[in-house]
Amino acid sequence: MVTGTCDGHAPDTGAGEFESGPVSPGSTAAFAAFYREEQARLFHYFRRKVGREAAPDLVQEAFTRMFRSGAYGRVEQPQAYLMRTAHNLLIERARTWHRKQCTLCPLDEACDAAVLPDQERQFEAMELRRAFRKALLAMPPRTRRIFLMHRLRGLTYAQIADQLGLGIKAVEKHIGRALKRCRKVAARFA
Repeated sequence: MVTGTCDGHAPDTGAGEFESGPVSPGSTAAFAAFYREEQARLFHYFRRKVGREAAPDLVQEAFTRMFRSGAYGRVEQPQAYLMRTAHNLLIERARTWHRKQCTLCPLDEACDAAVLPDQERQFEAMELRRAFRKALLAMPPRTRRIFLMHRLRGLTYAQIADQLGLGIKAVEKHIGRALKRCRKVAARFA
């Protein structure tokens, strides 16, 4: 922050930042005077917009941007330029805040694919169940029984073979036939 008086000479900052001599419109001394005149007004503007804690930093940033751009000595209305800079800082701050609130996650096409509406999905599931039921009923009774013992009751091939008095290879053959029919049904819905 710049302190001191504006009497045509640079304020004494102790850092040797400002040149001494007469004040010209583009000089750092003129800018220091401009800073002293506008700092309070800009502080109140920022305090109303973002609160007391963030206001001093935004005031400093607005003046820093104006000074670094070299616009002070070139513009006809430096107060208007400063206010536009302040307004742009608020916009930039809001955008940055909004971006930080939005967490971006990479899109995984396999997992994040578009979801069909629930009603349509339920209808498709109902149609698929009907088709599987029809395929099960069209199976020979022994094949259907073996398939359901394995899939619904969770029995192993050996357990099924023991209960029905068949060999394990015969159970595998019936399961293979049933799965072949089920694959045909599933292929129609894929």
